[in-house]
Amino acid sequence: MWQAVRSRFDTCKNKISDEPIEDAVRSASSKKIKNQEQYLRGPWYLATGFLLFWALLFSAVVLPLFYRIPTGLTIEDASKGVFIAERAQSNLYKLAEIGTKVVGSDNNENKTVDYLMGLVNEIQENCLDDYFDIEVDLQEVSGSYIHWTMVNMYQGVQNIVIKLSPKNTTSTTYLLVNSHFDSKPTSPSAGDAGQMVVAILEVLRVMCSTKQAIRHPVVFLLNGAEENPLQASHGFITQHKWAKNCKVVLNLDAAGNGGSDIVFQTGPNSPWLVEKYKENAPHYLATTMAEEIFQTGILPSDTDFAIFVKYGNLIGLDMAKFINGFAYHTKYDQFSNIPRGSIQNTGDNLLGLVRSIANSTELDNTEAYATGHAIFFDVLGLYFISYTESNGVILNYSVAGVALVLIFLSIWRTSSISRVSIGHVLCWFILIFVLQIIAFVLGLGLPIVVAYVFDKYGLSITYFSTPVLLIGLYICPSLLGLSLPSYIYLKLQRSEKVGFAQHLQLVLHGHAAVLAILDIGLTVYGLRSAYVPTWTLIFYVIPLAVNLLTTLHDRGFSWTGVLKIFQVVPFLYNSYLIYCFVVTLIPMMGRFGRATNPDLIISALCALGTILALGFVIPLVNMFRRPSLILLTLLAISAVTIYTASSTQIGFPYRPKTNVQRLPYLHVRRIFYEYDGTVVKNDSGYLFNFQDRRGPAPLKLSKLNTTGLVSIAADCDTVMMCGFPLYDHRWVKNRLQIMWLPREEEIITPYEPKLELLSKTELGNNTLRMNFQSATTDHASVFIQPLEDVIISNWSLPTSYIGQQDTSHMYFSYGKNNTALTFFIDFYKLDADFAVPLCQIGLAVHFIGNKGDAISQEFAKKIPSFAAAVDWPASYQRYIF
Repeated sequence: MWQAVRSRFDTCKNKISDEPIEDAVRSASSKKIKNQEQYLRGPWYLATGFLLFWALLFSAVVLPLFYRIPTGLTIEDASKGVFIAERAQSNLYKLAEIGTKVVGSDNNENKTVDYLMGLVNEIQENCLDDYFDIEVDLQEVSGSYIHWTMVNMYQGVQNIVIKLSPKNTTSTTYLLVNSHFDSKPTSPSAGDAGQMVVAILEVLRVMCSTKQAIRHPVVFLLNGAEENPLQASHGFITQHKWAKNCKVVLNLDAAGNGGSDIVFQTGPNSPWLVEKYKENAPHYLATTMAEEIFQTGILPSDTDFAIFVKYGNLIGLDMAKFINGFAYHTKYDQFSNIPRGSIQNTGDNLLGLVRSIANSTELDNTEAYATGHAIFFDVLGLYFISYTESNGVILNYSVAGVALVLIFLSIWRTSSISRVSIGHVLCWFILIFVLQIIAFVLGLGLPIVVAYVFDKYGLSITYFSTPVLLIGLYICPSLLGLSLPSYIYLKLQRSEKVGFAQHLQLVLHGHAAVLAILDIGLTVYGLRSAYVPTWTLIFYVIPLAVNLLTTLHDRGFSWTGVLKIFQVVPFLYNSYLIYCFVVTLIPMMGRFGRATNPDLIISALCALGTILALGFVIPLVNMFRRPSLILLTLLAISAVTIYTASSTQIGFPYRPKTNVQRLPYLHVRRIFYEYDGTVVKNDSGYLFNFQDRRGPAPLKLSKLNTTGLVSIAADCDTVMMCGFPLYDHRWVKNRLQIMWLPREEEIITPYEPKLELLSKTELGNNTLRMNFQSATTDHASVFIQPLEDVIISNWSLPTSYIGQQDTSHMYFSYGKNNTALTFFIDFYKLDADFAVPLCQIGLAVHFIGNKGDAISQEFAKKIPSFAAAVDWPASYQRYIF
């Protein structure tokens, strides 16, 4: 490749050298300028200082602003009408002390509901009767709907619903504020989402105890079944008496502990909500890029917001905590991880938004303000920029176009001052442009190669507990890839007519042209995240225009001064933006599953951040003598980091309590019944659903005996739903990666549930109805697969689900109402011969909260301290009817 580049280089050089020289004075002048430029290049040791400046800028500005949270107000120093974090924090302590709050458990259905209702009643008693009416409803609701690949069926789940209305209001449009109080197994749920629940209650207290006028009622929903998933919000929005009046929702959730709240979903088609956030939320953190990434569905998360939009046609804002996601959904999601200032951050933003939207005229008729999507982003939490998607398209094309025009003008100017034809300078630029495309590919590709190689040797997520490794693993290789083509080009160029400084300027023009074309492509594709290269280009276009309007463009390295000043802004923003995603996604890589290499995502993200933040900066190291030392330094840092990550304990991903391996597994007892009732399989074992790429490998470092651990993928090809009690849709989706460890001793479950066939009734038209019943626990799944010549024509589940899956999956849970699960299925058979087997049905029953039998408890004690186990007994019976 480089031979071709050198050949092209020589061709361009010869073309310029063949130009007739007007006189010897001009030649001598060119040589003098070149010698002066070589002399003006800084000493080699300043190049290191130049790069350290940007590293220090990141440490001194980006990190403090990113982690900045307000001071939590106390009862003593606060005045009326403001959010008091101390009171909310006190409530959170008592809420977290209740412990795990799984749907159906006493903690969730009784203790938590009683505690929250007590807080609500206290607020209600102190509400200003002259200003507000406050109504409280404890909803118990049942229903079903299709969620991803399963029927999500719930029974007796609970919602605490509070409506705060201005006195004598005639408004029929409400604002809905939602969060959830239930939890995943083992989690005290202080972060997800106890901190949001207490923030909502404090906002309610402030609202109804402050003399203020609002136009519209506000419904505060504390739902008791979000983790199940999303059942209580579905029950509210489809069945509650106030639901039809709710038009806007503010949804609060968490995928971490503490820190700021990020707005990661808006609308849809409601830019005015973004403006309300801009005007009324004092602590900004939001970006269109987060919204587009989340809505791709690649992240292992979902929120109630999707339910409200789909089933209630609501618009709104979806906000969440995300810092320290390592504790999310584990036993370490504790009160001690939630700073008071973090609660103040949530409360300030929520209170400002509730007051503003509840007083807005837009809430009168939200459909009239449905004017498309918004582009929005905060700048270091200090400023907030938003504009419509249509204006964004215009801005993107305009900036890209202006950049290309100014690049051409700069080329013309370089030609003019060098007295070389513009065609020859364009010849250089085309070569540089090709090299900058190569640099872009290398800057993105080298980190991905490192990620691929590490994964190939079983060394994924080495950065999980030590994120500083990302610098050497991915950022330095990206900088090396960005630098290498321009370094080689500038090293080889020998033109005496076009100065070194102008060649360096052409290198930066090449990078700008790549970004401009990328910007145009992203805009044509319809991505609003194209705003990122647009604003990066703006801060290259402005100094380029300044240099062209002055003599700085033509005076050696003088043009770099203005450029470096303006590059501070895109460096700060792009590094801040990408750091936000890195902080969010690294903990998620611990629950991303085994099927995908998460390092590819993190490496690409780091590379993209490096290109955006330093793409116009790293070529400037060529302003200094011996830039090869910088490249060697980057290479050395990468080499040392790769060795450290691959060969020392620093690269081991997990740490007890802080950065744990997620280890969900079930203690399974399986029984397979034939059509005549005989048992053909009766075995026991542990079913592991490993959450990250390393799978079972880390357990080999512990005392846990995993001999005989095998994949269940082969069973999935021959047995309905692999023949195991897969817990929910995520387990079903991940079933090919799940592993089975047989146990000789029989698993003893608390009891053995049965699926009873209550009746068989011929309905005519070659159709037979079967009625079933099962006294399950509060969490169960039913898998249904008709035989080849049988069709399910109807059932008691949503009819739209019929035929969607080869094996139908009904996920069932209950809260307060523990009556037996009942359902019917209508089977159609062409020959109407119903004296033969018609279908297979698998019943998976989960005893969440039970520690298992004595052997299982001994097994659990050997799990290493770096792993956070989430386990319970489960039974599975396969029937043929």
